[in-house]
Amino acid sequence: MAVLKVIEVLSNSEKSWEDATKKAVAHAAKSLKNIRSVYVQDQSASVTNGEVTDFRVNVKITFEVD
Repeated sequence: MAVLKVIEVLSNSEKSWEDATKKAVAHAAKSLKNIRSVYVQDQSASVTNGEVTDFRVNVKITFEVD
């Protein structure tokens, strides 16, 4: 039987929500093994002078505990 744990991670990107999600997983993978999935819980963006300048995601990352 596998034991799974879920952590919540916030990330941002100047490119896209997809890039912010990839950054969150890549950063988490530096200290976590056996990442199984990522769930995008929330998305938001910063706007400056009528232009989107920053994409933000709140993700839940699921990984297997050894």
